[in-house]
Parts: sequence; C-alpha cells; structure tokens
Amino acid sequence: MSQHRTRAEQRRDTEARILAAARETFARLGYERTTIRAVAASAGVNAGLVMHYYGSKEELFSRAAKLPDDELPAGHPAEALLSTLRRRLDDEPVASLVVLRSMLTHAEASKEFRAAASGWLGRIGDAIPAQDADLRAGLISAIITGVVIDRYLLKLSSLADASADDIVSLLRPCFESLTNDPPH
Repeated sequence: MSQHRTRAEQRRDTEARILAAARETFARLGYERTTIRAVAASAGVNAGLVMHYYGSKEELFSRAAKLPDDELPAGHPAEALLSTLRRRLDDEPVASLVVLRSMLTHAEASKEFRAAASGWLGRIGDAIPAQDADLRAGLISAIITGVVIDRYLLKLSSLADASADDIVSLLRPCFESLTNDPPH
C-alpha cells in the first residue's frame, strides 16, 4: 500500500531537504566557499530548484543560519547550563555551526550570532544571583561556545572525541562556581 503524497507535502519535503543540505554545507565550508551548486548536489536537486525556493545564496544562508532560541531549562542554573551543553555535545548543533564557521568573515552570520547570543546571555544572567551576573554569563557563554567550536570545527584537542559525560563532569565545578552567589 503506497501512501500518496500531495504536491504541497512534496514541496515542503524538498524545501526541508535543501535547507538541511545547506546547513551541512555552510557548516562544513563556511559562507564564502559554499555554492548553490554544492547545496543542490548535496540535496539531490538542481541548482535552479534551490534558487526557486530561496532566491539567493544570501537568503539561503539567512534561513540556514537561523538559530533556535535556547531556553534555559528549569532548575539550578549550573545544571541547566550543563544540560544545554550536553545536548550540544550529544547532537551536533548544525545550525550553530553554520553561524560559528562563518561569523568572522560574513556580516549576516555575525549579526545572527550577536542576536541569538544577546538573548541567551540575558537568560543566563537573569538566572545567576550575583552582582556581576552579566560577566559570569559571558564567561559561561564563552566556555560553551569554545567547547563547541573546538569539538566540531577546529578539532584541535581531545574535546572532539571526549564523551559528553566527561566534559560535563569536568566543567560542573566551574559552572557551579560561576552560577552561585559568592559569599560577601
């Protein structure tokens, strides 16, 4: 029994396949080296279809680089942040990698990262009961970003192959220290 799919469903699937291929290609090559043809080949479609759905490389990048809003899970801030980090270590954050790979050379990626990071920093800072919460939030964000960059993009250290459990375990005391109210 074959399931008959509507044209609208087929279009949505094709658009999603192109977007997934674009995310993977931009994450691997960055903005400058990614071509519409490379994305099309990865998605198994022709370049004209990519242009039909997305109009331009810039628009395709903008959609591929759209970062989901990271919510800070409930609970103690250190454990919530470690849970967020674990999720990024267990499941490669492809949308984030699109932005991280390109943010130093492409203005749109830089803008997207700043927009997402601003809200994320605010949520972290709000959860930390310390006078210097914004500084502490910045340090935590820098640690998470650095770990993700090293693990997936640079692969300079053993972070690339380390288990998420080991990384989280080593960072726990640091995150607990940064998220607790210091004694006066």
